[in-house]
Amino acid sequence: MLKQFALMFLGLLAITACGTGEKGGANAAPAAPATPGHEWQLGSDYMLIDPRVPTSTGDKIEVTEVFSYACPHCAHFLPFMEELKTKLPKNAQIVLVPAVFNPSWEPFARAFYAAKSMGVLDKTHQALFDALHRDHLPYSDLQSLASGFYANQGVNPANFLSTAGSFVVDSQIAHGNQLVHDYGVSATPTLIVNGKYRVELNSDKHIGPAEAVEIVLQLVKQESVAKK
Repeated sequence: MLKQFALMFLGLLAITACGTGEKGGANAAPAAPATPGHEWQLGSDYMLIDPRVPTSTGDKIEVTEVFSYACPHCAHFLPFMEELKTKLPKNAQIVLVPAVFNPSWEPFARAFYAAKSMGVLDKTHQALFDALHRDHLPYSDLQSLASGFYANQGVNPANFLSTAGSFVVDSQIAHGNQLVHDYGVSATPTLIVNGKYRVELNSDKHIGPAEAVEIVLQLVKQESVAKK
């Protein structure tokens, strides 16, 4: 399934990220593979976040993906996130933070937090990416998401709208926005390791989705050693 999903978007990987103030991404050449045993370098391949941003995963190493359902490049990146999940050690945990770079992205951030609160996120996460970027269904606001997508997933539309517009979700949106700012994120998808390191897709540096996964795994290993 993941291989099929990745192949579906292979021809589109020349565009790597959705940035602030834009709906598309930066034109980019395909990333060149790193040589075996390559050590990724701080300041060139990944960036230090200073000051460090507090994590929410206790003793576990936090790996955060800043994403948006509105971003096609996050849809392209989804198989690589699934690969990363299978490769992370047990002392690491993935956290998702939806970005709101413009008003049109806010309904999707609210949908994420509502789905998480209602216990349906595992069921709906990939399905919403598929609906938007594979099937090109016209879900662009909370009402269409509620009556169309989430209703089709067995979620009561009224309950979804109530949750998405709640004070709790308002607070989560504000907290997510602050995290995105503190991380220094300007494009999606971006990965953050333990609140300390920012990993961005960048064709000029030959960092594509596969390379980003390798960098994160190196940093998680590095953080694991530092904890001992």
